[in-house]
Amino acid sequence: MDTEDTEDTGELLLPRSRAANERLHALVPGGAHTYAKGEDQYPENLAPVISHGHGAHVWDVDGNRYIEYGSGLRSVSLGHAHPRVVEAVRRQLDRGGNFVRPSIVEVEAAETFLATVPTAEMVKFAKNGSDATTAAVRLARAATGRRRVALCADHPFFSTDDWFIGTTPMSAGIPDATNELTVTFPYGDLAATEELLSRHRGEVACLILEPATHSEPPPGYLQGLRELADRHGCVLVFDEMITGFRWSEAGAQGLYGVVPDLSTFGKALGNGFAVSALAGRRDLMERGGLRHSGDRVFLLSTTHGAETHSLAAATAVLSTYVEEGVTARLHALGERLAAGVREAAAGMGVGDHLVVRGRASNLVFATLDEHGRPSQEYRTLFLRRLLAGGVLAPSFVVSSALGDADIDHTVDVVAQACAVYRKALDAGDPTPWMAGRPVKPVFRRQA
Repeated sequence: MDTEDTEDTGELLLPRSRAANERLHALVPGGAHTYAKGEDQYPENLAPVISHGHGAHVWDVDGNRYIEYGSGLRSVSLGHAHPRVVEAVRRQLDRGGNFVRPSIVEVEAAETFLATVPTAEMVKFAKNGSDATTAAVRLARAATGRRRVALCADHPFFSTDDWFIGTTPMSAGIPDATNELTVTFPYGDLAATEELLSRHRGEVACLILEPATHSEPPPGYLQGLRELADRHGCVLVFDEMITGFRWSEAGAQGLYGVVPDLSTFGKALGNGFAVSALAGRRDLMERGGLRHSGDRVFLLSTTHGAETHSLAAATAVLSTYVEEGVTARLHALGERLAAGVREAAAGMGVGDHLVVRGRASNLVFATLDEHGRPSQEYRTLFLRRLLAGGVLAPSFVVSSALGDADIDHTVDVVAQACAVYRKALDAGDPTPWMAGRPVKPVFRRQA
C-alpha cells in the first residue's frame, strides 16, 4: 500500500478522511448514503473516504491505496471503470440520457436481460433494489387479493419500504398496522414455512427470500418452497440482488433449476451504475401493463429507470458476463482467496475464530471470540490490521478485476492480522488492539 501518513506501529493516520467524514456528518444523516457504508462500520478514525478507483483498487483522499473487496456493496463485480462498461456508457452520453418516449436502448437492454435470464418472460427496469422488491410485493398482493407478506427472517435486507423495515430494530416511524401484515419464516425449514402458511391460510400473498445465502440451500429446499407456494396459492419471489450473476449468469434460479414467479435483480447488473430489474411470469408482469382485462396495477413507473447510459451499462455487463465467463472467474478467485485465508488463520492458531463462509463468489467472514461467539470487538481488531496492510475488506466478496498478486497480498495481510488476533485471544481481551470503540451492527435501535 502507498501511504502518506503512517505511524511506526503501522497504524494508518487519515487526517483528510477524518475531516471529510466530519463534513459528511454535518450534511448527510449518518455520514453516508447507505448505512452499510457508515463510519460506524469501521474502526474508530479508520473510515477512509474514497477519492477514486480502478479495477480492484481504490484510493482514499489521504493518498492510500487499497485492494478492495465487496466493491460498491457487491455492485461492482467487474472492477471499477471496466472498459467495456465505460465505453458503452460514453457512447450514450452524447446521444441524450432520457426522453419523453422509450428509447431503443430499453428494448435492447430487455432483450439482452431476458436472453441471459431465460427463466423470466418479462422485465421492467428501475434504479434500486427496494423499488423492485416492493413492486414484486405489490404485484403479488394484487394478483392474489391477499394482504400478508412472508419474508425470510434469516436474510438481512430486502427493501427500504415499510413492509420490511418494520421487521428490523430500526422500525421507528413504521405503523403497527403495517408491521402486522408482515410475517417471517426461517431459511431451510420447509415444515416451519408450511406451518406458517397453514396458520395464515388464504392470507399470504407471497414468499420472498434470497434463494441462497452464506450457505447452500438444503437439498430439495427450493423445490419444496415452489411446491408450497403452488399449493397455498401464493407468489414465490426470489430476491437475486446478490445471487444474480454471481451464482450463474442466470442467477441462482438458473443454477438450481427452480423457477420463481417473480425475481428481482440489481447490484452486479450495472457494475456500479444505478439499475435494477423486476422480472417474472408474463401473466403476472402484464398486470402492470396495458394488455390485460383486469384492474391496473401500479407496478413500476420511474422517471430515471429509462436512463440510457445505465441501461447501456447493464447490457454491456450482461454481455461481458456471458462472453468472458465472469461467474467462473469470480468462483476461481474466491476459492483461491478462501483457501489462503483459511490456511493463514490455521497457521496462526485462529482457524476456529476467523471463519470464512459462503459461496466462493460471495465470501464473508465471521470473527469469533475465545468462547466461539460472534464478536464486534475482534472484528474491529481484524479490520484495523487489514486496513493497515492496504486491504479494504468489510467482506471477502471478490471482483473479477482482482489478480493473483492481489490475492497473495491479501493472504499475507490476513496472516499478519491473525498474529495479532492470536495475541488478543491469549490475553482474553481484544481491547488493547482495538484503539477505540468497536464497529457496530447496521441494524440497531439506538445510534
